[in-house]
Amino acid sequence: CGTAWNLAEDGHEVTLITPDPLIGKELHRTTADYPLRQRLVKLGVRFILESAITCWNQEGAEVFCFLDGTKEFSAGVPNFVVSVALVENGVSIVGVLFNPVTGEIFTASQGEGAQLNGKTIQCVTKDNLGDMVILNSRSETRRGLWEPYASIFGKLKAVGSVAYKLGLTAAGHADIFATLRPKNEWDICAGTCIIHEAGGKVIDLNGNDIIFNQEKTLIEPGLIAGDNQAVDKTFNVLTAKT
Repeated sequence: CGTAWNLAEDGHEVTLITPDPLIGKELHRTTADYPLRQRLVKLGVRFILESAITCWNQEGAEVFCFLDGTKEFSAGVPNFVVSVALVENGVSIVGVLFNPVTGEIFTASQGEGAQLNGKTIQCVTKDNLGDMVILNSRSETRRGLWEPYASIFGKLKAVGSVAYKLGLTAAGHADIFATLRPKNEWDICAGTCIIHEAGGKVIDLNGNDIIFNQEKTLIEPGLIAGDNQAVDKTFNVLTAKT
């Protein structure tokens, strides 16, 4: 925020994308952070929320992730998307992902299949683990979390944005998307619908299906998504190592 402050004082137009989620009407922020935000606003700095859950009630919610892949966006890496979903009774029934750089638009609605730029997409997989391509996190790769699995799968491909990886997996660009760390539901909600409608499934690392619109929005301890058989094989590998 210091850089933003200096730029704003020099007369530049400044927009900050904040990772703090808007849940209902309350923006989650620290007490110490709030006065700084207010002073930046007075200097003309605009804030854009990275994510929001609106129309939240017991039966459903609208889930928005205005920018999934913030680090990649900041670094100029085209691995980021806008993510929008509709949840009903804990299930993601509509999902849309848009990558404004590549022009990819992934869409799905319950019972209607999944599409990439209007063309039907389907999860795919290979028979052998040694031939499978796994999309994983750039940060998890840098931290060495995937090193124990490098000799098991055919290729571990680090790509930014959880939502984007789900879309790519649904479109058959990889066999599996997997993460070894918790993710927020607004990052995976739209992509989960797209994976389901592309003939696949999404489970956590305990083997459970994902239920959305819960009081706790963090999905733990990690996720696996893709073709049903590929997910089962990957789950066996990852849980055997833990």
